[in-house]
Amino acid sequence: MKPREITAYLDQYVIGQDDAKKTLAVAIYSHFQKVAMEAASTRQNLTLAKSNILLVGPTGTGKTLLCSTLAACLKRPFVTADATTLAQSRFVGDELEALMQRLLEQAGGDIERASCGIVFIDEIDKLANPGDPERAGAGRSVQHALLKIMEGSLIRLSDGTVIDTRRMLFICGGAFVGLEHIMANRHSYGFIGTTSDDDGQLIDRLNSRIKPTDLFEFGLIPEFTGRLPVVARLKSLTREDFVRIMQTPEDSLYRQFQQLFQLEGAELSIGPAVFAQIAELALEYKVGARSLRGIFEELMTPVLYALPDDPPGTRVHFHSLFAPPQKTTGEQRG
Repeated sequence: MKPREITAYLDQYVIGQDDAKKTLAVAIYSHFQKVAMEAASTRQNLTLAKSNILLVGPTGTGKTLLCSTLAACLKRPFVTADATTLAQSRFVGDELEALMQRLLEQAGGDIERASCGIVFIDEIDKLANPGDPERAGAGRSVQHALLKIMEGSLIRLSDGTVIDTRRMLFICGGAFVGLEHIMANRHSYGFIGTTSDDDGQLIDRLNSRIKPTDLFEFGLIPEFTGRLPVVARLKSLTREDFVRIMQTPEDSLYRQFQQLFQLEGAELSIGPAVFAQIAELALEYKVGARSLRGIFEELMTPVLYALPDDPPGTRVHFHSLFAPPQKTTGEQRG
């Protein structure tokens, strides 16, 4: 799939984050183009540099959703891991082997498919703990353990199966709280000596880009940062984003609950004011889109409790988050 096609697919499921989507789409396209070139090359031992990806953004902005949707779009096996869990493990190598085993299972036991899979490692920023020597040491150990498989190596599983990670794409994610402060205090580019009309835009892009030195100062080791050459930034979600997230995607919360109601022979409708009120609450919770399902569940639970006992054709309409819903039967509407 071309980058534009990948982005169009992501737009169906992920709201906003247009810049991050484009960066991801180009990186994904380029990665698998390199894989194809390497496979088709007549040169022996041709190895093209991998472009693993780092996603930086506040919690609940869609990092995991972007990765899982990408994997579904490209029909690639996909697994996730938590860097915090890896850091707490006594045997990081065993954890990484288990991760490869899960990837193989996602590939239906097909080693070739697994070797071209996508691995997402979340909370990578938690591996940087400059204020806690013990945790910082554990974080550095995990970074060193990840270096080899991210660059490309052979992983032997307990049953003797060998998985080659050279064609595997690794995506790391994290909130990186405090990185903005580091970026704000670093040297900015002021002038580039060309006559192009795009100078201003180029300078702005360079200045807003997360640089390896920013990540070094944050606490990641240089070798690990070097394995993540592509960096995509995700923005905090707005009130309007929350409203769209609840309604627009193919698998939106609203559509999911409408389907639940249809299974009971009922109909669900929600007024615009309710979505706006839920969005306001989500902003206050400060955990991004993750809070939306919890609020929806609180709203729906009393209705879903009674719904199986209601007559077929019941229609439930919510006009306010803070008022009981209006419930009418098919006979009342007739």
